[in-house]
Amino acid sequence: MIYIILLIQQLIASGTHIVAKNLALSLDGALIIFVRGLIACSAYAIWILIKRKSLIKIEKKDIFQLIILGLLNIPLNQYIFFMAIKLTTPPNLALAYALTPVYVLIISHFYFKERLTKFKVLGILVAIAGSVLLLLEHGLDLSSNFLIGNSLGLLASFSWALYTIMSRKFSLKYGPIYTTGLAMIWGFILFVPIYLAVGARGITTISGIDWAYLFYVGFITAVVGYAMWNYALSKLDASKVSVFNNLQPILTTILAVIIFGQQITYVFVLGGILVIVGVILTQKK
Repeated sequence: MIYIILLIQQLIASGTHIVAKNLALSLDGALIIFVRGLIACSAYAIWILIKRKSLIKIEKKDIFQLIILGLLNIPLNQYIFFMAIKLTTPPNLALAYALTPVYVLIISHFYFKERLTKFKVLGILVAIAGSVLLLLEHGLDLSSNFLIGNSLGLLASFSWALYTIMSRKFSLKYGPIYTTGLAMIWGFILFVPIYLAVGARGITTISGIDWAYLFYVGFITAVVGYAMWNYALSKLDASKVSVFNNLQPILTTILAVIIFGQQITYVFVLGGILVIVGVILTQKK
């Protein structure tokens, strides 16, 4: 059942790359995150109010960690994600998120002293080689939107890996949906000053189709998808859950070809193969 839940979550996440690209073409990233946060936080707030009598009170010593989860969730992961998707393609961003297990492994090694085997080291090196190949797909132009977008995608993926590791312990203690909701609400609170600072406006001019897209990223992705992810984290190790991100490049590429008519280059295929093979190697004992 956990694997079925993770498969559905990856389908949702893959669709998110496509929907996000459409949104980024017509709306400012800060406005997207603000409206998405309103939708998601409203849903989680209603759930928390309904379940408040059965929920565990957050201990004072865990509040700082909760704030960090919120920071990783919206101001870092989500905002950087939408900055990246505007500059690069959905398949490339999906490949960046496929690197999440590699980031999780590296972080676990340095902070939790997880042992690195020769297969894991080889996997990290292969995955990094694939990432470099993708970054340089359009040449080494530091001012290139494509290169900047791919780099931001890698940064967003890294913040997601940190969130994945940190939220697992919190999910085990307080429950996956409660954890996701509180992280989302705190993240939204932390993002509001950024939204005001960049001066993003235009809620009244959002079209009907964009509202449908915003509902997808605000409710389907940020509520249903995130809750599924944290539920899986409460049942399996972070490294085992994060490896499911390997499905995103495949599913997202299929959708991008169908919807955008995107041409798949040999460099993308080779880089993608290296990333996925590298991630698979990191999961070997």
